[in-house]
Amino acid sequence: MKKISAIIAAIALCSAPAFAANQGGFTGPGSTQQSGGFTGPDSSKATVESAKSLRDDAWVTLRGNIVERLSDDTYLFKDATGTINIDINRKRWNGVTVGPQDVVEIQGEVDKDWNSVEIDVKEIRKVTQ
Repeated sequence: MKKISAIIAAIALCSAPAFAANQGGFTGPGSTQQSGGFTGPDSSKATVESAKSLRDDAWVTLRGNIVERLSDDTYLFKDATGTINIDINRKRWNGVTVGPQDVVEIQGEVDKDWNSVEIDVKEIRKVTQ
């Protein structure tokens, strides 16, 4: 009996990482499976103009174009209401390649300093129209 219990315990320990790696987020109507998190309708869609007036660390989704690279991780983002600096860390690109003509959707946090506002991008994707 002790051998069977030991075997069952060993199998459970070996399979636990496989189960943990397979956990995801919401997969209901209107969503696509991602590595985790909610992927349904998003009420935080904003414009550049409205994002500038949001509180620090507010989560936003913006749609527009990246028109210029300003420095290593800083880019100029533009939509119909204006422009704003965005910070995209290299790891956030995930193989996405875009130019000024491509429409992108970015998700991230508003980062307010004393005299500036920018978006710290957590996810970027190219929008196919």
